[in-house]
Amino acid sequence: MSVEAPPEDESRPRFRDTVRRLPATVWIVSFGILVVRIGNFLPIFMVLYLTSRNIPPAAAGLVLGAAGLGNVLGNTIGGYLADRIGRRWTITLSMVATAGPTAVIPLFDSLPVLIPLAFLTGMASQIYRPASAALLVDATTTDQQRLAAFAVHRFAMNIGAAVGGVLGGFLATVSYQALFLGNAVACLLFAAIAAVMLRNVTLARAGRGAGPASDAPEPSYRQALADRRLRRFLVMTLIAEFVYIQSTVGLPLHVDAHHMSPADFGLLMGLNGVLVLLLELPITGMVSRRPPGPVLALGNVLTGAGLAMTGLFGDMRWLAATVLLWTLGEMLYASMASAYLGGLAPPSMGGRYQGLYGAAITAGTGVGPVVGGAVYALGEWALWAVCAVGGLVSAWLCLPSRKAAA
Repeated sequence: MSVEAPPEDESRPRFRDTVRRLPATVWIVSFGILVVRIGNFLPIFMVLYLTSRNIPPAAAGLVLGAAGLGNVLGNTIGGYLADRIGRRWTITLSMVATAGPTAVIPLFDSLPVLIPLAFLTGMASQIYRPASAALLVDATTTDQQRLAAFAVHRFAMNIGAAVGGVLGGFLATVSYQALFLGNAVACLLFAAIAAVMLRNVTLARAGRGAGPASDAPEPSYRQALADRRLRRFLVMTLIAEFVYIQSTVGLPLHVDAHHMSPADFGLLMGLNGVLVLLLELPITGMVSRRPPGPVLALGNVLTGAGLAMTGLFGDMRWLAATVLLWTLGEMLYASMASAYLGGLAPPSMGGRYQGLYGAAITAGTGVGPVVGGAVYALGEWALWAVCAVGGLVSAWLCLPSRKAAA
């Protein structure tokens, strides 16, 4: 991935003004994301549901693994459909297809049924993601506008996740049937939002979201992967997500090893959530005029360093400082990465580029817990060393390659 620094343009509007002037499409998509994230209980409470049915941890891992594999496949299918049938219908199809399997999960406790059901649900639930991201790119015309759109999108996701966690905990005390029915209802609401509110949207970039032009070569994933910048970006994403997900693997293991309670781990993760909600938009605004490469590199370095330093401390004050460090890396990285990718994609392959990006994210977060747990079992120091090296390698991949500089 190579990024050349654009000339500084002092005439560009302030970031807050860019946010206020975002097209209606951005707000509609972000509202839909807010709704579906509030009701996205399945990934959070699936383990608790499985253990409530007396399913052993090893078997529960098979169910979660099937859902994770479905996530990767769903992103690639979603990228194809977004370019083929359009963004709006891809989102609608994904949400309707997710609602049915999600609603019936509590009716079964047999692994031969739950494993394929989890796979189908995981696949359908991710098909919308490339289409929604591509819509944000379609609706924007400048780099700053695109960055603002993805920042608002992430803010909606984070608000939805925070509210959804609390609401899901309440519904789980009522019944798991209510929990998963609520998830299905949220999916259907997003489908309705996409089908109705996105019906007459005007795209800022002509030719996007309606399939390839008749005189253009047929787009394909092979054609997308011929882009060296995209390949470098995907490798960076895979490594960066692997490192970041160790916050949910190595950190709780470290907390337990130092005889702290699950509540302590919850406080640390709560600190992460509060910081992201309060500071991500302002920080994104601060770096909005900077070239993306160095910003992404710094974000990856801080994430890797913050997680690596976890192994040096055993009390809450210092662990909170490490959380602050890797959360700052997360805030620098997340919206900027999505916006940068949006600028790479040709008009006819916006969905495919986003689909590959989503597949890289889900692959990194899916493999991360398995590999991270195995490395931790060899030695805790080994996991933190892997985080440090991973942060440096992913940062290096954000900077211009020698070929690009030549």
